[in-house]
Amino acid sequence: MKYYLIAGERSGDLHGSNLMKEIRKQDPDAVFRGFGGDYMRTAGLDIFIHYQDMAFMGLVALFLNLRTLLGRLRQCKEDILKYQPDVVILIDYGAFNKRIAKFCKTNGVKNYYYISPKVWAWYQLRAKELKRNVDRMFCILPFEKDFFKRFNWDVDYVGNPVLDAIKAFKPQPDFLQKNKIATNGHLVALLPGSRKSELVKIIPLMATVIEANPDYHFVVAAVRSMPEHMYRPLLRFSNVQIVFDETYDLLSHAHAAIVTSGTAALETGLFKVPQVVVYKANRFEYAIAKLMIKVQFVSLVNLILNREAIRELLQKEAKPINVIVELRRLVEDGFYRDRMANDYEELLSILDTGSASENAARLMVGYLKEGV
Repeated sequence: MKYYLIAGERSGDLHGSNLMKEIRKQDPDAVFRGFGGDYMRTAGLDIFIHYQDMAFMGLVALFLNLRTLLGRLRQCKEDILKYQPDVVILIDYGAFNKRIAKFCKTNGVKNYYYISPKVWAWYQLRAKELKRNVDRMFCILPFEKDFFKRFNWDVDYVGNPVLDAIKAFKPQPDFLQKNKIATNGHLVALLPGSRKSELVKIIPLMATVIEANPDYHFVVAAVRSMPEHMYRPLLRFSNVQIVFDETYDLLSHAHAAIVTSGTAALETGLFKVPQVVVYKANRFEYAIAKLMIKVQFVSLVNLILNREAIRELLQKEAKPINVIVELRRLVEDGFYRDRMANDYEELLSILDTGSASENAARLMVGYLKEGV
């Protein structure tokens, strides 16, 4: 069968690649085309558009790049009609993919959504629009199934692909030596994000925290899709190093971490690294978000556990002194670290329901054969 996949950012690219591998086990004749990145290309995707051409975050960034996104949307619709897939698989990236879902419904193209847009977080009535336009929804957070039941929609919970990726990860035995990372002292991982808008806000904050903690050793988890000069303010300190695209290896050795919100916080939790989440946005964007958001927490760790297991320092609370105090507590307070470790064990037990990629692929191929 022919599959058209659409992933608009790095995490979707990773999870899309794992999904493709599992689909091929269920459907050996599967062929793939669509929007993705290097992970999906390696898994066999014929890339029409690379996700780096569309990875804009925040209202301001979306507005400034609206013409580009509209152009990509038009190209995507044209390519789907030309390719005539058996199914379009939408992977997260809600602002773009919900429009593709509506297009597919209008044009009689079957579409499945893998990794639901976070409609439970804000403007929850969007769930009705998704229900109208999406043929099958595959969720990765345990509370999403109950959320969609409120709209009389029976969706599939398949488990979490982040856990799949971590289970499949094989650490490099020579990671520390290869990168010449000091093994004496406390190793603190810095995960500033994978988007320019995140780095612009978080890098200066992290620089201040580093300066205040000369006895800690900091390692920045950088991504090659970002210009290297954006990390430069951190490299003026002698106790800082940088690694590119080796986040999981870094988390395997970290004693504590400072993390931006999002998938990285969940990954850090599943690696059982004590962490603090920091997030700063454009003032206008944050004001709008505060009015619209319907959930108590921003990090997936806290949302899944339904309590503040890890500290969230957002916007005005994301001051250097607050981050410094919390980091020292994470590093030096044994009781605090043990409590967080217990919370991480509970998180793992909630999410560990088998392979999300395998579960989703099996259901998708099965539904396609049934014509659902």
